[in-house]
Amino acid sequence: MAVQQNKVSKSRRNNRRAHDALTAANPNECPNCGELKRPHHVCAACGHYADREVVAMVDDVDLDDDAA
Repeated sequence: MAVQQNKVSKSRRNNRRAHDALTAANPNECPNCGELKRPHHVCAACGHYADREVVAMVDDVDLDDDAA
């Protein structure tokens, strides 16, 4: 069983945890549709990246009654 040799002070413990904080997201506005998206990623709403369509988006999905 691991037993500490000396007590770790609050200051030393908190200094070790100084880099553990989470950073907030930095969303950018899509130039095509105006939705918020992650920087350097394809827009999930319209499928555009750098002013060109990369992913073709489907507006409606037709499901047969038999398939569902």
